[in-house]
Amino acid sequence: MKKVHIRTPSKQYDVYIGSSLLEKAGRLSANIIGVGKVAIVTDDIVDRLYASRLQQVLEKTGYTVVKFVFCHGEASKNAATYIQLLHFLAKNHLVRTDAVFALGGGVVGDMAGFAAATYLRGVRFVQLPTTLLAAVDSSVGGKTAIDLEGGKNLAGAFYQPDLVLCDCSLLETLEPRHISDGLAEVIKYAVVRDEGLFTRLKTVAKKEWAPIIARCVEIKGEIVGKDAMDTGVRELLNFGHTFGHAIEASGRYTLSHGSAVGIGMAIITRACVKQGRCDLSCQRELEDMLTRHGLSTQTDLSEEVIFQAVLSDKKRKQDGITLILPRKIGLCEGVKVSLEEAKEYLHLGL
Repeated sequence: MKKVHIRTPSKQYDVYIGSSLLEKAGRLSANIIGVGKVAIVTDDIVDRLYASRLQQVLEKTGYTVVKFVFCHGEASKNAATYIQLLHFLAKNHLVRTDAVFALGGGVVGDMAGFAAATYLRGVRFVQLPTTLLAAVDSSVGGKTAIDLEGGKNLAGAFYQPDLVLCDCSLLETLEPRHISDGLAEVIKYAVVRDEGLFTRLKTVAKKEWAPIIARCVEIKGEIVGKDAMDTGVRELLNFGHTFGHAIEASGRYTLSHGSAVGIGMAIITRACVKQGRCDLSCQRELEDMLTRHGLSTQTDLSEEVIFQAVLSDKKRKQDGITLILPRKIGLCEGVKVSLEEAKEYLHLGL
């Protein structure tokens, strides 16, 4: 079992990475948050697979457990589900010393985290990611949010968890497309900060998930420790996300997050090659890696449709937006551009 310690201005916490951590969740959680009432938040798919096991483990430790289940998918990450969850927490009389446990992928983590941040102005929060994408990225760092009609993640809060348990054995039930989604985020970390990780991804095997997850968490922990509020160096982790989020929203979330981010990374890298900011070899390596792991590098959506969604990006400022541009594999930089310049990058990348 690997442990990565995360330090942020608001909270310090540990991320445990290994096998069979679900069975240890009661003991590990009790050591951090004590024993009280717990609300497990999960979706209907994960509920059938793992929720009963988690509930039994927690109850054996002495927790009183209630459970909130919603329909899987990005379409449920909305205000209606969020309000239902808040009502559920209130109806079950959770107090500030109780906890919300997010058991699921990124949608569950975002929803549960936003509720934990806002119910009673903040209750304890534990992340138990069940997807590769959530394990390497969304379960760590404190970003929680729901989608609005205007765009993705437009309402949310920065709220760090008290504990993260990444049980690699839970990844065994994932379909290949969900593994590909997670690998899109791993590829992002590699291009942004670690050329060695990029090389490792050329021969990745299932047995290697733990060290890969740990490396991504280490990179994110280092960056979040310097910039928890996403106003400086943390923006590097948005590589591929500006256009990726726009593609997601434009397609009404019929395309998965990882798939959209993969396309977003390819678009911005192709544009940088044409702008002379990076070599053609960077583009070829990235596109080869995306293709190797079942991810697309192209979209059928039009430039205008994508750009209209970019205008709703939560990171957009009045006078422009910061794009994360690759210089080479392992090195990216943030560059503030006008909206017209952003549109030109999109045009060149498509």
